[in-house]
Amino acid sequence: MTDTLSDSRTSSRMFTEDVPVVVEDVRRRPAAERNELLSDPGFGRYFTDSMFVARYDAGRGWYDARLTQYAPLQLDPGTAALHYAQSIFEGLKAYAQPDGSVATFRPEANAARFVRSAQRLAMPPVPQEAFIAAVDALVDADRDWVPTGPDQTLYLRPYQLAVESFLGVRPAHEYLFLVIASPAGAYFPRGVHPVSVYVSEDYVRAAPGGTGDVKCAGNYAASLLPQQQASALGCDQVVYLDAVEKKYIEELGGMNLFFVLGSGEAAELVTPELSGTLLPGITRDSLITLARDMGHRVTERKVSLEEWRRGVADGTVTETFACGTAAVITPVGEVKARTGDFTVADGNPGPLTMRLREALLDIQHGRVADTHGWLHRVS
Repeated sequence: MTDTLSDSRTSSRMFTEDVPVVVEDVRRRPAAERNELLSDPGFGRYFTDSMFVARYDAGRGWYDARLTQYAPLQLDPGTAALHYAQSIFEGLKAYAQPDGSVATFRPEANAARFVRSAQRLAMPPVPQEAFIAAVDALVDADRDWVPTGPDQTLYLRPYQLAVESFLGVRPAHEYLFLVIASPAGAYFPRGVHPVSVYVSEDYVRAAPGGTGDVKCAGNYAASLLPQQQASALGCDQVVYLDAVEKKYIEELGGMNLFFVLGSGEAAELVTPELSGTLLPGITRDSLITLARDMGHRVTERKVSLEEWRRGVADGTVTETFACGTAAVITPVGEVKARTGDFTVADGNPGPLTMRLREALLDIQHGRVADTHGWLHRVS
C-alpha cells in the first residue's frame, strides 16, 4: 500500500502573486521503504517522492507552478541548455528541529544568489519570495523524508535551465525552474577527518569577468578534470589559484577556504577576499559572523600559496579548513603541490575549526538559540 494525495488541487500557497501552486497526486513510498533509505542515505543517492516545477515563457512570465511526482524530464534534443549551458542551481538544507518542526537555513540568501546567477547568464530571475515558497512547498510535502540521525539533513537542490528548442546563440525564451530534495548523511563518509587537497597549477576555476561568483553548471563541469587529477594523486579536493598571477589561493572546487593564524582567544581567521572570481558562500558568510561573535578577528584578503606554505612551516598558520553547504566544515590536513607538499600542523582537526563547526551545526539543528534569525521554519 502507498499513501497518495486524493487528487490534484490548487494550494493556498502562491508561487508568485499571480501564480498559485497546484498540488498533484503523488505516489508515496511505504514508510518501511522510506525509513530503510533514511537509515543510510549517503549523499545525493536517493530522492524524495515529490518535486516542484514552474515554467517560464518570455510572453507570459512565470506560470504553471506545480508540486508533482518526482519523475524524469522530457526534453527536446534541441533544448537550449544542452547546447549553450544556460543552467544554474543552488544548494541548501532542511533540518529536523528538537520540537519536531523542520527549518531551512538562510534560504533568503540562496534566493538572492539565485537571482544574481540568473542575471549573469541572461536568464529570467525567479523572484526571491517565489524561490522560498517553492522550497517551502516541497519540504512541507515531503517532510517525512527529513532524516533525524546525527549530521543528517534533507538536501535541497533548486535549479533553472533553458528549455526552448532552438540552436541560435541567444538567451532562450522558455525556462524550467525545479526544486528536488535528497536525504543526506555526511558529505565525506569518513566523517570529520582532515581532507587532502591538490593545488592545481594547470587549471583555474574562474577568471575576472567570468562566472566564478555565481552558481552555474559550467563552473562545475570545468572542475571535473582537475578533480580527476587530484584523485589520481590520492587527494580529496582541488585548490585553485587565481587566473592572472597563479599565486593566490581562491577556493576549492565547491567550498571556500579559511586559514587560522595563531591560537586560543587571539586566533585570527583569514579567508580569500571576494574579488568577483570566488563564490560568496553562505556558510562562509555565516562562519565569519560566528567567529566575530566569539571575539576573533576575521580578515578577508589575498593569501598566496607561498604564504600558506611558509605559515605552516613557521607555525603562523595553525589550522586550515574548507566550508560549504554540503560539507559544512571540513579540516584540511595534507596539501600536495608541484612546488612541494606540506601538512597543516599535526594533520588533525584544529580546535577553532571544530568549535566553529559545532557552533554552526548547533544553530542549524536548533540545539541553541538562533540569535541571528537564520532559521526559517517550514513545518
